[in-house]
Amino acid sequence: MKYALLVAWREYAENAKTKGFWIGLFLMPTILFLSAQVPIWLEEKATPTRSYVLVDQAGSFEPVIELGLERSYQQKVLAALNDYARKYATAATGAAAGQLNSDPLSAFGEGNSGALDAFINKGGKAFFLTHLRPRLKSAAPEFKEPRRLFQRATLPVGINSQGDLAGIAETLKPYLRGEKKLRAGGEESELGAAILIPTGIEGEVVRPKDSRGPAAGALAGSVGIHQVQYWSVSASDFGLRSEIEQAVNGEIRRREYLARGIDGAVIGQVEATYIPFTSLNPKKEKGKEAVNIIDTIKQWAPSGFVYLLWLAIFVIIQMLLNNTIEEKSNRIIEVLLSSVTPGELMMGKLFGIAAIGLTMVGAWMLALFGILSWKVGGASEVAGQLLTVLKASNLVPLFSIYFLLGYLMYAAFILSVGSVCNTLKEAQSYMGVLTMIMMIPLLTMTFIPKDPNGSLARILSWIPLYTPFTMMNRATADPPLVDLIGTFVLLVATTVLALWMSGKIFRLGILRTGQPPKVIEMLRWALRRSS
Repeated sequence: MKYALLVAWREYAENAKTKGFWIGLFLMPTILFLSAQVPIWLEEKATPTRSYVLVDQAGSFEPVIELGLERSYQQKVLAALNDYARKYATAATGAAAGQLNSDPLSAFGEGNSGALDAFINKGGKAFFLTHLRPRLKSAAPEFKEPRRLFQRATLPVGINSQGDLAGIAETLKPYLRGEKKLRAGGEESELGAAILIPTGIEGEVVRPKDSRGPAAGALAGSVGIHQVQYWSVSASDFGLRSEIEQAVNGEIRRREYLARGIDGAVIGQVEATYIPFTSLNPKKEKGKEAVNIIDTIKQWAPSGFVYLLWLAIFVIIQMLLNNTIEEKSNRIIEVLLSSVTPGELMMGKLFGIAAIGLTMVGAWMLALFGILSWKVGGASEVAGQLLTVLKASNLVPLFSIYFLLGYLMYAAFILSVGSVCNTLKEAQSYMGVLTMIMMIPLLTMTFIPKDPNGSLARILSWIPLYTPFTMMNRATADPPLVDLIGTFVLLVATTVLALWMSGKIFRLGILRTGQPPKVIEMLRWALRRSS
């Protein structure tokens, strides 16, 4: 055992010096950090402000569109203010603006039109900040208002807004293509979109049982003269178009209500009427059966651990394969075997690479908890809830157990392959088969949480090659005790058997040269009785 530990230390030290180890050590934390922060940076910095021109020959939709865009922007301001309050308000005032112990701000929650209306009617940002400032921490920075993603530009000189729409479109095309610039927000800017509303568009409203259907121009793929025209070269960015379409169609429906003698405000009140529904989990403690966002996170969090588990095992066994084949091709194996037995060499490699894997996984876990704690400090509710789930559940201990057993089981196959192959090229065919086998957990990763105790999940759980991944995916779903204990015992037995068979193949194949043996021959080696 002493020599096996010495080999293990050598393996650990040699691999810890490689660039691949350090890249793997820092790559996952970097990915976790970037996945949490890059979308925020892109939203704040990289998303360009798009300029647009509006030609409303119908004469009644311009204020509706401007109001709709302004409400959308004020919704973002309200959300930013709530985040600002959660982050910089003193603890005594609560976590969010809607929870502050003060009546003036108590109505400004998030995610509903009533809160937005109250926010706008009371004065918006100025009113909010006036009542929030006395409760801010001393080191709180000034509130930074979100950027406007859309700004209106003036029509280029020489364009008559009441002229022929086809002519206006032709004149604007060079601006839309970026060949010319116009004035927007006091400076020159490229034109992102042009919205052209023709005269008499109200007469083209499509109603239920309306036999006319869409205008013929739309069906033919040409410009429809009886449609609102949205010109833009950015076909994948639907933000501005959806905002305008929602505002225009909302106004059309309001007019339809009035034309039929229906009060639009009453319709809004009726549409806001509902019977509350709640989801209940019979497995939860009495009085706490209601399903909340933490329960949803708890259901899906194991899928993330499955991916980390798969990635960790795949990276580590690949490292083990490379080391074994490299030492064999360089004849270092012969030197090592002059001092230790094949069994000690094999166990040393297993323990050394396992330690490398645990170091890497430990760094990933520390990074995960660190990033989540940092995001909680940044007023992220989801990060706080996920952190609560991780601390209260057994996900991290189970991840460690299944990583070790999964690694040892797959490492047994890898050591068998590495001991009989002289080059990585010879090992590729074996690795191709193993990789295809390991793809199954990834393909079922998002399905199993939907039915964690269903037939597929239970079948895969009892297949040792998939047990670590599937049981990890079922970790928070309270799998039956027979599955939890039975699959664990089967996994341990399979791992021990795989290591025993691998040891016999390793002993016979490690000094072998020439063409690698076929799988059948390797099985004969593994099943051969010791002499």
